[in-house]
Amino acid sequence: MTLKLSVKKTGTILVLLIIIIAVTVTVTWYRTLGRVQIQFDIHQNKELIYLSAYAEPPQFAIWLEDPENKTLKTVFVTNRISTGDWEGKSEVPVALPHWYQLFRLKKQDDDKTMKDDESLAVTGATPKDDYFSVRVDVPPGSEWTCWIEMNLSGDYNEAFPEFDRKTLTEDEFGCGQPALLFKAEITAEEGIIKSPEIVAQSVWDNGEYLIEPLSDGITTAKNVFDEITISILKPKMKIIQDKIKYESE
Repeated sequence: MTLKLSVKKTGTILVLLIIIIAVTVTVTWYRTLGRVQIQFDIHQNKELIYLSAYAEPPQFAIWLEDPENKTLKTVFVTNRISTGDWEGKSEVPVALPHWYQLFRLKKQDDDKTMKDDESLAVTGATPKDDYFSVRVDVPPGSEWTCWIEMNLSGDYNEAFPEFDRKTLTEDEFGCGQPALLFKAEITAEEGIIKSPEIVAQSVWDNGEYLIEPLSDGITTAKNVFDEITISILKPKMKIIQDKIKYESE
């Protein structure tokens, strides 16, 4: 009698577990319907990184721009850039001048807007692995301009030396070659893959922010990110949803 009850109880528990699993899978699958994501995949050239004066991975930021209304949304920014933590220096705009101009200065002018944006952005330690990936939900069919800004500290060369003997000036913040701006236009339709192009260099010169055509003096900086792919994917089935999710405005 006891054995029969035990078997019956075990069977009931198994049925309940199967029902719970089935419901969880169904709900998780349903959450992926009608959703697409922009995924950024970046490969870092460690050989070039190790050849730089500090041998530290580059600082970079990834953000989206709505080409229609010019709304900006940060997808990822390395922690040092986001917080301004530069070992005793509170701000180093020369590192990523364009992102600094768009987001850090904007925060000072419009704190509420910036807070809304920051709640969506991912801030993380500077990635040290060869490959880095981040993805973000966007409305299906929406159009975006994808931006990446990158600077590798201490990647000095003849055009951008640590100490310029002609002008007798030192690279105060150790930025080396200027930050580079990568850009790609993309429509959020599953299966689309884009590779962004370097479109400019961003410079902070004596408190003045400039976007300049790529100079002939840029050498190794162009290959620090030696592979960048931007893809439109359906989100993976996850019980716990990703933090970043951009809904329709």
